Amino acid sequence: MTDDDCLSGWADLAYGSRHMVFEHCSEAIALLDPYGDRLGDLNIAACQLLGYPRHELLALPVSKLFGHQLADLIVFSQAVLEKGRGWTDGLSCNCKSGERIELEISATTLSIKGQLQIILVLHERSEKQYQRDQADTARTMRCGLLEWRNILNLFQESERDNQLLLSAVGDGIYSIDNQGLATFVNPAGARMLGWQPKDMIGKNIHRIHHHSHADGSHYPVEDCPIYRAVHDGVVHEGRQEVFWRRDGSSFPVEFTSTPVIADSRIVGAVVVFRDITERRTTELQLQTALDELKDLKKRLEEQNAYLQEEIHIEHNYREIVGQSEPILKIIKQIDVVAPTDASVLIHGESGTGKELIARAIHQASKRSGHPLIRVNCAAIPAELFESEFFGHIRGAFTGAVRDRVGRFELADGGTLFLDEIGEIPLDLQSKLLRVLQEGQFERVGEERTRKVDVRIVAATNRNLRHEVEAKRFREDLYFRLNVFPLQSPALRERPMDIAPLALHFLQQIGGRLNLTGRRLLQSDLERLQGYPWPGNIRELQNVIERALITSQGRDLKIDLPEVTAQPGVSPAISATPGILTDEQIRQLERDNTLAALAQCHGKLFGKGGAAEMLGLKPTTLASRLKRLNIEA
Repeated sequence: MTDDDCLSGWADLAYGSRHMVFEHCSEAIALLDPYGDRLGDLNIAACQLLGYPRHELLALPVSKLFGHQLADLIVFSQAVLEKGRGWTDGLSCNCKSGERIELEISATTLSIKGQLQIILVLHERSEKQYQRDQADTARTMRCGLLEWRNILNLFQESERDNQLLLSAVGDGIYSIDNQGLATFVNPAGARMLGWQPKDMIGKNIHRIHHHSHADGSHYPVEDCPIYRAVHDGVVHEGRQEVFWRRDGSSFPVEFTSTPVIADSRIVGAVVVFRDITERRTTELQLQTALDELKDLKKRLEEQNAYLQEEIHIEHNYREIVGQSEPILKIIKQIDVVAPTDASVLIHGESGTGKELIARAIHQASKRSGHPLIRVNCAAIPAELFESEFFGHIRGAFTGAVRDRVGRFELADGGTLFLDEIGEIPLDLQSKLLRVLQEGQFERVGEERTRKVDVRIVAATNRNLRHEVEAKRFREDLYFRLNVFPLQSPALRERPMDIAPLALHFLQQIGGRLNLTGRRLLQSDLERLQGYPWPGNIRELQNVIERALITSQGRDLKIDLPEVTAQPGVSPAISATPGILTDEQIRQLERDNTLAALAQCHGKLFGKGGAAEMLGLKPTTLASRLKRLNIEA
């Protein structure tokens, strides 16, 4: 069956049916509309050759199939329309599989319903066939070059016909001569650039739309890849550049500049470009999402690092020990307030377990799946409070060599425990109040406002009401924190809990030090219950640990500091828990601290220091010395 036999069935298409001869012809046949960007019809063989179902091919733009060879197809189609028939082996096509196949195309024109169409007979050009055709190609090379020159002249001179052919193409197309002057611009390209085609013809196209980089800096003509194709004869592509519209706005593009060669010399170039604004927007959105994921990952890593650090900090105990009335009252209050998001202010002397209460509140709350972040306000230098709370960006101040996440951001979704809240400087209290009221803050050195959802649990050993009256603490911040006050009882107020606490520490610390099997005598328990414990639970823990270390046999050797009686108060009364006045307690605490300093020869911190002897943290001892007006 000849090509003419196959093509004879096209006449029936004019009446709306597909002829059997056309449909089942072994040759791949396609109908091309020279004035549109779609194939009019294809037979079964053509669909199989290209690997697409017929309905997908009919909906696919021709520019998508032929890609960067669209300009070559246009030249070939124009020649076929002029002569009525034509042949080429210089085109290739994209299959659905992604493979690009080399084609031999025989073409002829056919009038259907008064419209001139191009019939394409497609053959895949294999490597063997290509070798066999080399001899024939060499014989026809001279005639082919002559025909190519005629086609090129036709393409450059027939602007009206090209306008009709390219009017439906969505991509921008224009041609330039070897001087860089526009010889043709299709409507889509002119529309994207904000010009009329007639206003661009004969002008330097680089100065019209490619004169500046994306940042506005000058783009020299000699650096332009579009013009480079005119000089070196190589196809150039642009991926990350912008074109400028007539109104001064710009849009991102990708483009291909293909040189046009005639008589062994470069006569110009054909440029196909596409507006990729939508794609770039999608890419930026994806990049933003990736950046947010990176920030979240970094934040989780910082939270994990913080929590790992917290794991290595030895907490007093993992559960509240005791059955005294004050402890049972605290447990009931925790059960009431924990499920809410109300702010809690825990009052109590140093060493009474305020942090333990805060942890119990967090663990019983709906935020238990998120971190509990602790800030010891007494241990932060005044100039670093804001950075510690809210974080900072690199370069915000001397020493800020990298971005840092603040404790509020780390605690987002969880609980922030502000220990020794009374130590916060007055000028920072207003910023803290804003976060509590609005849930917003800015890192130091950054203008971006961040939002957080944090529950505040604060603790203090000061009388904040008195601090407010003395103008050392903001009243509005005090009321914001003191929504649900809790009183952590001193150890002397719960003597019945001393024995179970001592046994608890004996087991816990003995296991850690590998000193199990030790025991407390009843006489030692009575001594422990008779001591006023100015350092509270922390001091008891310290006494038990010291006894485990110094005792040689199974029985512990309990070493308690001497209790100094106050004038007018007998030692028995002074040592009896529950009946001391505040003044007596304060004096007892002062005397006990002075005794520890004297015994340690003025050494405050480290092994054998007063902090270790009293069972206090160094920051707590420093706070106590300041409060008791003791110069160390």
